[in-house]
Amino acid sequence: MRRGERNLITDVAGLRVGHAHDADLRSGCTVLLADQPFTAAVSIMGGAPGTRETDLLAPDRLVQQVDAITLSGGSAFGLDAASGVADGLRAMGRGFAVGHQRVPIVPGAIVFDLLNGGDKGWQRNPYSNLGLAALQAAAPDFALGTAGAGYGAATGWLKGGLGSASAVLDSGITVAALVVVNALGSVTVGNGPHFWAAPWEMEAEFGGLGLPASFPPAADSLPMKQQGEATTIAIVATDAALTQAEALRVATAAQDGMARAIVPSHTLLDGDLVFAAATGARPMAEPIRDLYQIGHAAAACLSRAIARAVHEARPMPGDLQPCWQGLFG
Repeated sequence: MRRGERNLITDVAGLRVGHAHDADLRSGCTVLLADQPFTAAVSIMGGAPGTRETDLLAPDRLVQQVDAITLSGGSAFGLDAASGVADGLRAMGRGFAVGHQRVPIVPGAIVFDLLNGGDKGWQRNPYSNLGLAALQAAAPDFALGTAGAGYGAATGWLKGGLGSASAVLDSGITVAALVVVNALGSVTVGNGPHFWAAPWEMEAEFGGLGLPASFPPAADSLPMKQQGEATTIAIVATDAALTQAEALRVATAAQDGMARAIVPSHTLLDGDLVFAAATGARPMAEPIRDLYQIGHAAAACLSRAIARAVHEARPMPGDLQPCWQGLFG
């Protein structure tokens, strides 16, 4: 397994990512778009998720493919970002055909960033416009850290953000991850610079520090976040030809990557979830072996993407938390 060329989810051919954010709002959204509709599934392990269209992703549902996936800040208000994406896709002629109509299928998930110091006194929900802007900005290259849906993100004690990572398997299959880290838990060991994800790091992509020589005792209290403020939402993607049931298995396996990189994760107070996306461009030569390796790679990529999200976050005036770069960079 080696790192992809960009080390981004767009190393999966045909995928593009777009960001839109508002500095005054201190929030934003991110959209994953493909050249063609793609197979998708979702695994939800957090106790407080906020989602749109996720029931449609079960293997026994009518629609087996989606047009885009949206990740957003804004808590429940941020679910409206998917409406802007759907409007834009419909204008492009994209969507599930129903007679002469096209209905874009855009699942989405949100993180809570309403108490991060931004101006949330809007008269009209801003997230639909942000969603449309993110769709229009979709491209193979995109920013990490303080960008898109991760613009106002926070963790247990460090500033959060948006991360991505990719890997190419020996079989030639590409696997990658995109994540918004707004977790209750911590991505670093104690109050130091070492990332829990260090065993999966490739080419010093988040500092190359490895793990510390010794570990502090386990914390006996929760970080200073209030109930409902936390969530990590992610997408793992591959160019392999997966059924919806197989995509669900990959999303489930990728949850291990979240647990390895954030301590604690999947708590009652987090809305942790992982979407899986499969473009279907590459048939699996050995389905059982390939699916096993894709799941492992998805977990590893997600761990790496989580560390990169925090490593790449940058300071802004009015921040309520320090940045990793400001403390250790």
